[in-house]
Amino acid sequence: MQDEELIAHRAAAAARRRLEAPGVAVGITEDLIKSQVHAFYGQVRADPMLGPIFEAKIEDWDEHLAKLCDFWSSVLLMTGRFKGAPMPAHARLVGVGAGHFEHWLEIWRTTARDICPPAAADMFIARAEMIARSLQMGMAVARGELPPLRSAPLA
Repeated sequence: MQDEELIAHRAAAAARRRLEAPGVAVGITEDLIKSQVHAFYGQVRADPMLGPIFEAKIEDWDEHLAKLCDFWSSVLLMTGRFKGAPMPAHARLVGVGAGHFEHWLEIWRTTARDICPPAAADMFIARAEMIARSLQMGMAVARGELPPLRSAPLA
């Protein structure tokens, strides 16, 4: 395949992925993602429980918010823009537990319901809940908090 053909092929594949992306069907756009992420983290930064955790770790909020917009764009619009590794960053957070995640999700849910049309809010919330569960499990594994697996004796 020649360079021009390869570029055209890749562009067409990216366009197909975007059309098939879960967020497209419920009206999620880049602007809606930016509104959700920025409104949500504005609330998190002011929150007495979560704010200090984030403020201690985030040095450049503009850069972090851009990265989070890329993350949600990749999750909901399948853009592939996010290139980070959330699990190691979260696994290093000492003292963050299930209560923190539930509070984070409460703020996320409220923000999504305030900012987004209902179907888009539902998708933002469902994906955030899946991601929160995954991060909690990964953090528990990294911290050695899960009990060891035992095999049942063969009968």
